Amino acid sequence: MKLQKRKKQYGTVGKYCGRDLYIKRTVRGRLQRRIGLRRGKNRYLCLAIICVCLLATGGLLFKMRILLGDREISTTASAAESASASGKEASSSPGEKASLSLFDKTDELLAQVDRAVSQYDYDRAVELLVGNGADKEDPRIGEKLSDIEAVKKTLVEQDIYQITHIFFHILVEDPGRTFLDTAQGKGYNSVMTTVPEFEAILTQMYQRGYVLVGIHDLAEVSEDETGMEQMRAKKILLPPGKKAFVMSQDDVNYYEYMEGSGCARKILLDDRGKPVCEYMDQDGTVWIGEYDLVPILDRFVEEHPDFSYRGAKAILALTGYNGVLGYRTDETYDPASPNYDPDMKPNPNIEEDRAYVKKLTQALKEDGYEFASHSWGHRDYGKIDLEHMKADIERWEKNVAPLLPDPCDIMIYPFGSDVGDWRPYTEENEKYRYLQSLGFRYFCNVDSRPYWVETGGQFLRQARRNLDGYRLWMDYGCGANRLSDLIDVNTVFDARRPTPVGWK
Repeated sequence: MKLQKRKKQYGTVGKYCGRDLYIKRTVRGRLQRRIGLRRGKNRYLCLAIICVCLLATGGLLFKMRILLGDREISTTASAAESASASGKEASSSPGEKASLSLFDKTDELLAQVDRAVSQYDYDRAVELLVGNGADKEDPRIGEKLSDIEAVKKTLVEQDIYQITHIFFHILVEDPGRTFLDTAQGKGYNSVMTTVPEFEAILTQMYQRGYVLVGIHDLAEVSEDETGMEQMRAKKILLPPGKKAFVMSQDDVNYYEYMEGSGCARKILLDDRGKPVCEYMDQDGTVWIGEYDLVPILDRFVEEHPDFSYRGAKAILALTGYNGVLGYRTDETYDPASPNYDPDMKPNPNIEEDRAYVKKLTQALKEDGYEFASHSWGHRDYGKIDLEHMKADIERWEKNVAPLLPDPCDIMIYPFGSDVGDWRPYTEENEKYRYLQSLGFRYFCNVDSRPYWVETGGQFLRQARRNLDGYRLWMDYGCGANRLSDLIDVNTVFDARRPTPVGWK
């Protein structure tokens, strides 16, 4: 099996521009040489006059050294010539080196400040400017501080109760292998989004002023004046015209049944430590590149840092029964486990895979991603009884939670099926109370409205909008007009989809 890296094709404009520039410089050089031949006589006369002047100046400096006894009067050029004559290179004085070093540090610092400002982290930018390592006398420091203070006065606080949340499943790279005329293919067509659709959605939302935030940026649990924990709204300050939104991706497990379906197979780290995806094409060739949400979103934010609030990316919702992120890490794949399932293909490298997944989730966290439970077995928590829900979440806590860098406090309900209705959770709700006892504080269901956010006690609930084949088709083919606040669906919908798109 041949391993290749997916390469972007960038065209040849830059190459031809460079060649044209080289040709222009060559022609210009030839013309200059011809002109120089015509002017040669006049040039030699000028050089003779300059040499006489330099000799006179040198004699005057020599006399001044004798009269004043000042050996430091020689110019930098003279010092350089002397050093060259003795076979040594001229070097900067310690003071000059320190000055250059400080200037370089300030340049590096200002680049960090600009990055922080571009991602709306103004407090971090100010902290960098007033901290150590900067030349306080450099006028650029004061100017940058003044600019930041001016921008901060224009910021608008976002209403956290009007922040939309969009979500996706695994993206489709090859619709010809995914959207087959089978029950499974029709299901994929309903709930999945293609790579071009996702890229178009990012571009259009960016152009409309949307800024990606994390769900923890909306609110956090803190103690009130009585010592009781309460979920309290946080301040998200953005420039005028900007709108915060949250993004998540469900089932980032790369299930066994999806093998060969035209989608990525796993997430891994490249030689730079950056997350990329593995994909196998129809010929069996394995490619490494941007085949799913994570690396595509990473590239987009790298190119448009102002699309992300303080580096926030998406929430990755994980089940457990097939392992996570494309690795068969669950105990049902472990022949040494009492819970080994003989119907599963055993994973002889399960411990190595678990160790690698820990490294991978840590890298994803540092890259701005968060993790959520999506149940262990993709169970409908709104319908199953409490005991079955407990058994399922306990398996998730045993097999998935230990692979994550931090305790998980986000629950993204499978099927969008909430354990409560539209009214706030109460302690009488046994399912909520159990999930709360495990540390869950953020709960997400599904709703097609632009936004629905609810806080109370120790929880935040947020509805999510599916930007999948069905929802895109309802706007594109049926005129539902549910997505016009986000995108122009007519320029997003992938024409390779079989239509009409029904609900699975």
